[in-house]
Amino acid sequence: MTVTIDRMTTCERAPSLQARLSLTPVSPIPGLLDGAWWPRSRDLLRELPALTDVLDARWGRITRISVNPTHWPGIPRKVPVTGHTVHVGWFTDEQDPHKLILLSYTAGRWDLLVIPPETSASAATRLMAAAATPGSLVTASGLMAKETATREAREALSREEEWESGGGPAPMAVGSRSRTRADS
Repeated sequence: MTVTIDRMTTCERAPSLQARLSLTPVSPIPGLLDGAWWPRSRDLLRELPALTDVLDARWGRITRISVNPTHWPGIPRKVPVTGHTVHVGWFTDEQDPHKLILLSYTAGRWDLLVIPPETSASAATRLMAAAATPGSLVTASGLMAKETATREAREALSREEEWESGGGPAPMAVGSRSRTRADS
């Protein structure tokens, strides 16, 4: 996938929608993820302001965000958000392709699972709950792989149930007889 680095920052912001976000409850047991984010598109310039609006109020001013470019067609260098600008960077080998890292100079670091925008609502709900489990040691890519395996198993079961309930091969026509080895 080709990545485009956008060096321009626009002063205008598109009207932001509410961020679809699930955060891990405060817990003494650390986990690998601090929650999940389900953006509506793969446009970081459009999606990040809504995310930072929620997180700035909760965690302190987000100053930097890091992504893996695998799933983002364009990565802006800077994104204007409410009251400040967030710097965006990217890493290919060092960062899980399904994870977003948020940094605040004053408050620390948070890692979020990024759920692809085209994910169904039911799958996104499962992924958001799994990513927000306190103390979980499953990586972002591990969660995505489990969800893919679950979806494939459900589809296989559905095909099997369809087969068993009459969706199998068509019955033979009346009056025809099946050929056996003796008939040949």
